[in-house]
Amino acid sequence: MKTKKGGRFGSSFKLKKKGIKVTGKWKTVQIDPSLFADEDFGDIVCLEELTDYKLVSSSKLGEVKEKKRKAESVSDEDSEEEEAPVVPPKKKKKNKDLRSKTDTSNEPSAAEIDVSVDKEANCENCGHVAETTSSTKDAPKKKKIAKNKASQAQEALPSVPTSKKVKNWTTEVLSASADHKADVSAWKDLFVPEPVLRALSYLGFSAPTPIQALALPSAIRDNMDVLGAAETGSGKTLAFAIPMIHSVLQWQKLNSSTARNDSVSEESHQHHDETRWENEDEAEKLNHQHVEDSGDEDDTSFTTGSVKVFENFEFNSGNKARTVGSHKKRPLLGLVLTPTRELAVQVKHHIDAVAKFTGIKTAILVGGMAAQKQERVLNRKPEIVIATPGRLWELVKERHPHLSNLRQLRCLVIDEADRMVEKGHFLELSQLLEVLNDSQYNPQRQTFVFSATLTLVHQTPTRVLQKKNAKKMDKKTKLELLMEKVGIKGKPKVIDLTRKEATVETLTETRIHCNTDEKDYYLYYFLLQYPGRTMVFANSIDCVKRLSSLLTILNCDPLPLHANMHQKQRLKNLERFAERESCVLLTTDVAARGLDIPNVQHVIHYQVPRTSELYVHRSGRTARAANEGLSLLLIGPDDLINFRKIYKTLEKSEELPIFPVETKCMTSIKERMNLARQIEKAEFFNSRAKQHNSWLQQAADALEIDLDDDMFMGNEQEESQKQKMLKGMKKQLKHMLSQPLFKVLMKTKYPTQSGKLLLPQTSAGISESALGTVSKQQAKKKKSMKLN
Repeated sequence: MKTKKGGRFGSSFKLKKKGIKVTGKWKTVQIDPSLFADEDFGDIVCLEELTDYKLVSSSKLGEVKEKKRKAESVSDEDSEEEEAPVVPPKKKKKNKDLRSKTDTSNEPSAAEIDVSVDKEANCENCGHVAETTSSTKDAPKKKKIAKNKASQAQEALPSVPTSKKVKNWTTEVLSASADHKADVSAWKDLFVPEPVLRALSYLGFSAPTPIQALALPSAIRDNMDVLGAAETGSGKTLAFAIPMIHSVLQWQKLNSSTARNDSVSEESHQHHDETRWENEDEAEKLNHQHVEDSGDEDDTSFTTGSVKVFENFEFNSGNKARTVGSHKKRPLLGLVLTPTRELAVQVKHHIDAVAKFTGIKTAILVGGMAAQKQERVLNRKPEIVIATPGRLWELVKERHPHLSNLRQLRCLVIDEADRMVEKGHFLELSQLLEVLNDSQYNPQRQTFVFSATLTLVHQTPTRVLQKKNAKKMDKKTKLELLMEKVGIKGKPKVIDLTRKEATVETLTETRIHCNTDEKDYYLYYFLLQYPGRTMVFANSIDCVKRLSSLLTILNCDPLPLHANMHQKQRLKNLERFAERESCVLLTTDVAARGLDIPNVQHVIHYQVPRTSELYVHRSGRTARAANEGLSLLLIGPDDLINFRKIYKTLEKSEELPIFPVETKCMTSIKERMNLARQIEKAEFFNSRAKQHNSWLQQAADALEIDLDDDMFMGNEQEESQKQKMLKGMKKQLKHMLSQPLFKVLMKTKYPTQSGKLLLPQTSAGISESALGTVSKQQAKKKKSMKLN
């Protein structure tokens, strides 16, 4: 039995296809008056039973019911006018709806309509508890009856996705082509299924990338496990998505004959399930809103009328048995594991785009979002699930029916595998892999392992090699260890398309050597001089927060992204970054792997990454899909050790070029930045003092004690002085920011009407791109070397 917030009983009959039509009358059942002395029976008005009824289609009965309601609403309005003065204004609407429903007591209620055929025989002599339910409960039901027809019509149309188009940073990449009928003859030799070819044509993907061309035949035709290493932005997602979709379609073909033999009633149950899950989100929002609004008011309206509701203890047990059975018939066939939530969202959008004409359902399971909603999505029995290890393991432990039988899993994908199986990370993943390779092992399962740094090997330090049983790590041993952890038992297809340098050819790598304090100056200089889509990476959340407040004071409008942010805000910031042509994204390594954000022109490493893998992945956010991009390292004294390690591991033959900086602009940039730092520091201490004082005051109020003024941080005089200083600094900074920074120096002086001369921004550097500046400098260097 389901319970609503206001203490109402909800019916579980929404899912059923057949219903009953009342032909006889409800008869009152005599009850011993002494029963009402018990507190549990305090809300019972009467007990009635029905013996004469007919089995009919719920959709027909729903139409009749709606017509009758419309006809009777006129008479209800007259009665409302008489009783209006008695009812308080807030309750007026509720009581009106209640009366309109309870007056039609001869009609079957929404709960009575949706009774399943299997269980109706047992219900002839069931008692009926007369309870009042809020009008809000019936409102979504009307929607559902109407939407059932729409969903039936949708199901009749082949291969049309029911999910709404979600706005996302991936949509620009997936809808880049205006030609929705591209020539896909290049894909046909790769054994790609026909519906997928249609989707590829629609998306404008006319030719496969090298990793796709090598991986697809082995995965689809030969049914092999694949270990793929290819540079960032090379199309690895489709290299595992297409074989997975093919595998699901093959399974559906094999099991289609058994599916046809299923009973009609079970098919209708499944269809009803699907339409219910699709529409429940909207209904739930309405319900939740109305229940919150009503609160205690609903309790006062208990005696205004009655609606008959079946006791549904038996039905719930039947439902459970049926859902477990249906989950077995439509098991989970594909599982994709990713290290970050944003990457999981992106992978889902890419798989959905390619599976557009197949009817395959996908679901996403990530942390930071409502677990209950994700459970409901799993109840739709999606064939493919994209997940982060933590939330997936949580739902596996809770024994969700759709995740209980992983033995039937046909495809397992571990994206960014080197990061996922790293020691000390993703404990849940190792537990999941243990289950998948032991109790839930499927010998026919295909495993796909992909990453840009799969074969990147670090040079082992000599002190480690001097120890006993020390092994020198090379590509072969690294892959063997990875296969052992993931559970690949056969001989897989290994594809390695990475260069010796590990980064992409179209990426221009540069550096600036400076003190730690000067990093802010060079960052601000770069953002002003070279506007565009720029990602700034830092090693810590505190650093991202500090930079965010600094650049906000300097009117740069940065978008932060880190693990301490709410998931919705993280996704919103990514979307905003992808929308704006000139924008700054300040992020930790949470956005370093896999994210395909279109047209990122610059990547700035504010702090040098701790490993060479991170450097490759961070830099890989730009220069994607044969586009050009720039990577800039800001190297302070603390970063030198990490920089040398990366340089050694990536075997760079040439030194990274120094990024050119106009030194004449740096004095005004330093002035602005120093003032902004003072403002940021003052604001930080103000907010900290306010937090401390409010916490102290709350604690004192709770203990009912008075506090001395000495216990609070700062006093009123100090506060007013600080505020005046802060105001003055902000005014000064505003004036500075209004002045052009990159100006041509003019020595001539003459009077003007406004008292100051407004100079146009005529510096050549403004229009020139960062890549152009670097290439010019390199050309000059080469010339000078030739002359010498």
